[in-house]
Amino acid sequence: MTAPTAAVPLRQDARTIGLIGLAHGSSHFFHLMLPPLFPLFIRDFGLSYAELGLLVSTFFVISGVGQALSGFLVDRIGARPILFAALGCFALGAVATATANGYAGLFVGASLAGLGNAPFHPVDFTILNKRVSQPRLGHAFSVHGISGNLGWAVAPVFLLGLTNLTGSWRIASASMAAYALIVIAILWFNRDAIDDKAGAWAHETAKGPAARAVVAEHPLAFLRLPSVWLCFSFFFFSTAALSAIQSFASPALEGMYGLPLTATAFVVTGYMLFGAAGMVVGGFLAAGAERLEKIIGACLLASAVLLAVVGTGWLPGMVAAALAAIAGFGTGLAGPSRDMLIKQAAPPGATGRVYGTVYSGLDLGFALAAPIFGSLLDHGQSNGVFYGSALALALGVLSASMVGAGVARSRGVLKAA
Repeated sequence: MTAPTAAVPLRQDARTIGLIGLAHGSSHFFHLMLPPLFPLFIRDFGLSYAELGLLVSTFFVISGVGQALSGFLVDRIGARPILFAALGCFALGAVATATANGYAGLFVGASLAGLGNAPFHPVDFTILNKRVSQPRLGHAFSVHGISGNLGWAVAPVFLLGLTNLTGSWRIASASMAAYALIVIAILWFNRDAIDDKAGAWAHETAKGPAARAVVAEHPLAFLRLPSVWLCFSFFFFSTAALSAIQSFASPALEGMYGLPLTATAFVVTGYMLFGAAGMVVGGFLAAGAERLEKIIGACLLASAVLLAVVGTGWLPGMVAAALAAIAGFGTGLAGPSRDMLIKQAAPPGATGRVYGTVYSGLDLGFALAAPIFGSLLDHGQSNGVFYGSALALALGVLSASMVGAGVARSRGVLKAA
């Protein structure tokens, strides 16, 4: 079978991109299965923010370990069956949360949802790289990132809106399980469009020594590529910043500026919507740029400055909330360039393993940052949420600045292999 080319009909590519976008948005939707409800868990179960942060850590530790391992599984048995199993875990996690009577029940819900989240990036990027034509991959990655941000944006509105409407966070949590089942049904009826067994890598039809060298590589050979670990560190730092905003920006703004929770809860939604808008623009930047790391660095530094300004406490409350949300635009701009950079680091046929390893840095960032920033809030250091996230973004820029050289070195390693 030949590799996808520009002759592939737009409708065919768009169908695959849309379905994977739906799946990816669902995974990010379940990232926030618990954080929007933290104030209600404190009210009903008497928990601290540090304890709740550990639930986020549980989710992402399981997801991170599972993500690195699932990349090998995806490369071996295919992405599509694993995608359906992952969505089933989300449904079970939401049911466990809805029926929880304390910390143990929330822990089970977080664990099941983390297991479901584990394979998403290896699954998504394997299907996109095998089924979407090369000229449209930049836009595919852009849609993939946008859908994730939309999932994050919708989750707080969905959960808090249903909670206010029904008077019960349990009904809202149970509704998330129903949502997962609907997504499973949609993907099942369109399963032919996400069948990675029907797609092909470019190297599968290549001839000559280069193609044979790729096929003959040891399954762990990709771990010697410097660009893989540079990308891993970039994901770790940039995600630590995102974790702070997602889980604790709302109560931090409430503590610093006296804003009501009903207003600050939508800062996360605004951050994600601005991020989605940034990804639309970022898809075009990634498609035509040669030095992707420069785009990433400039965008993340701009976001870091905005978050640091919010942390000063010098602004009017609503202005601070607006700037925190606008900071999402810079992180969104960097997203497609980031994914294209990882693609450059991935040997053909090892995409599941590379994305699984690199994106486990995302899970590690979430896992370690959540209890740290939660503890800062418990100790009255609300501004630490914004200063800490700005610092993490700056460290991410340092990693990204090294990735370009890492990609060049990795190409030299592969040629010598």
